[in-house]
Amino acid sequence: MADLPATSIREILNQAGQSLRQHSETPILDVQVLLAQYLAQPGAWVMAYPEFLVDSQRYEQIHQALMRLERGEPLPYVLGHWEFFNLDFYLTPDVLIPRPETELLVEQAIGWLKDHPQARRAIDVGTGSGCIGIALAMNVPYLYMLLTDISPLAQKVAAQNAERHGLSARLGFQQADTLDGIEGVFDLITANLPYIPSQELRQLPVFEKEPSLALDGGERGIELIDRLLNQSRSHLAPGGLLLLEIEASQGAEVCSHAQMLYPGSAVEVLKDLSGRDRCIKIQRV
Repeated sequence: MADLPATSIREILNQAGQSLRQHSETPILDVQVLLAQYLAQPGAWVMAYPEFLVDSQRYEQIHQALMRLERGEPLPYVLGHWEFFNLDFYLTPDVLIPRPETELLVEQAIGWLKDHPQARRAIDVGTGSGCIGIALAMNVPYLYMLLTDISPLAQKVAAQNAERHGLSARLGFQQADTLDGIEGVFDLITANLPYIPSQELRQLPVFEKEPSLALDGGERGIELIDRLLNQSRSHLAPGGLLLLEIEASQGAEVCSHAQMLYPGSAVEVLKDLSGRDRCIKIQRV
């Protein structure tokens, strides 16, 4: 790769796409996205002009980015940003890459907030890049969000994203481990906490490519979820809503625990588009 002689878009796509096959299921698409960013052109333009010649200075930048992909670094970290819920988020390797599956949680929260306009105070626990809280605040203009994370580095990324989207006045930030040290009650609590069992995580391709702090859910995978469920009883307002993302195999166990902690409340397991358990929804009485 170091001696790659490519000068045209077609040559870069062909050669880099081939070398990235062991690191990505969509190598050509990844290179197209990378080229679009470095050439400051839409992806459709990249495909429409395969004979376009890249100058040496810009090619060197592209080459360095492709080397990072070859080493297995995820594309969103190389790009420095990623889209979630039709919004563009600044990213660093200190935070989890937003996934489309998490948009189910956001959709549910927005729908509930619009049906309950008196609900104006919310908290996103383990916010990472801030994608959940920022997506909610962008779509519900009267909402005030508190974004928390145990990682100070993640908090910096979330704060930059808040500024990026012009939301700094409506978003607060606090470093916290789940709800430790958090005061007050909230109409809405959202969380996408680490939920992969420790041993299972070590067998997954994502291990050591994204922060384990945002992925490792402990021995059973639900330690942090259980803790948040217990703590939330002191922070979820009467009539409030709690939304938690879970791993597909955890629905029954987490739902049972939630029903025990919130007797009489409506507890529901929500499925994603593939029919897998994805969220726990608790509507407090």
